[in-house]
Amino acid sequence: MEVLTTRTSSEQILSEVRNHIGIITLNRPAALNALSLDMIDALQIVFDRFARDPHIYAVLLRGAGEKAFCAGGDVRALYDSFKGSGTLHHEFFAIEYRLDYALHHYPKPYMALLDGITMGGGMGLAQSSNLRIVGDRTRIAMPEVGIGLFPDVGGSYFLSRLPGSLGLYLALTGNPIRAADALYAGLADMYLSPALIKDLEATLDTLVWSADPRADVRQTLQALGATRSSGISTTTPEKIASPLSLESLRPAIDRHFSKSTLSEILDSLSTEDRAEFCEWSAKTIKVMGNRSPTMMKVTLKQLQQGRHLSLADCFRMELAMTRQCFLQGDFIEGVRALIVDKDNAPHWSPARIEDVPDTAVEAFFSNPWSLAGHPLADLQHVACTQASCVQSYLEGS
Repeated sequence: MEVLTTRTSSEQILSEVRNHIGIITLNRPAALNALSLDMIDALQIVFDRFARDPHIYAVLLRGAGEKAFCAGGDVRALYDSFKGSGTLHHEFFAIEYRLDYALHHYPKPYMALLDGITMGGGMGLAQSSNLRIVGDRTRIAMPEVGIGLFPDVGGSYFLSRLPGSLGLYLALTGNPIRAADALYAGLADMYLSPALIKDLEATLDTLVWSADPRADVRQTLQALGATRSSGISTTTPEKIASPLSLESLRPAIDRHFSKSTLSEILDSLSTEDRAEFCEWSAKTIKVMGNRSPTMMKVTLKQLQQGRHLSLADCFRMELAMTRQCFLQGDFIEGVRALIVDKDNAPHWSPARIEDVPDTAVEAFFSNPWSLAGHPLADLQHVACTQASCVQSYLEGS
């Protein structure tokens, strides 16, 4: 079997081709594979090259090291850019969102191996995959409200479409979940044990291709022993019915997080009197008390609007929201407290939910661009370009 390997000059992105599969590795393990702008640019180039190569039938994205798939974007670099009056913090999100959107329309089977920490920008890469593989080390979260941001990278779209109120619960708390809960919530498709993950590359090396690569990939992984959320009856190592699983908490999550305002959600949580949910409710109130009050209110409105928007319009809305984050200030303060100074004591402005005016929330949803002038105005064209790749692929050109 021929193996072709390429590396970027910085070696933050590695790529190789094995048995007609393009394998891309996020290679920044010391930083938990956090995404720099150079990495995003390199990913776009490699994914585009693989999409156009008729000899590549599928793509696998993974993270280097044993800790993370991708812990998010490099927010420290965004902080430094803002403090230094640079331009990176304006450029980064538009380029990242363009890549995420393109991957949602990727013309070939795209697998994401989420065996480790998968947060923020990592979720943008993960949720655009049509085969999201989780393992024992998987820790999935959208923790942005804890650093004064909102769940972006398409979170408006994929979180708002989770069953019941699960998306809003995960967005407002930022709580991490593991493999079983990811499958239950619809944030993952398949579970592999550690031994099977170790054997994954060797298994893909022996895959025999037919005229339907998408079916070939799924059938091969299922034969390997995978669990799909759509119902092959095997189990993950975590019991889905455990006391703090999303399935067991679902009645409480749906009752409280279905309320229309943040104050109503917190008031509802404070009245929880069912014995099996009292401790969880108290902990949830405490967790939310540490989050940015402004960004929790913004996130609630974001998901309420996102469930009625197309994927492209969700990304456009989020890009406008990122600009306001740097003006409002909680994002810079959150990064300072958790990443720069590491005192874990952000001073949110304002500090109380009841002091956040509606006008402050509405400012995040004010679009500074006309539709034609929006930096992401041509996202549908991105999908068309990917569709042309499909046609070329089918025609063998």
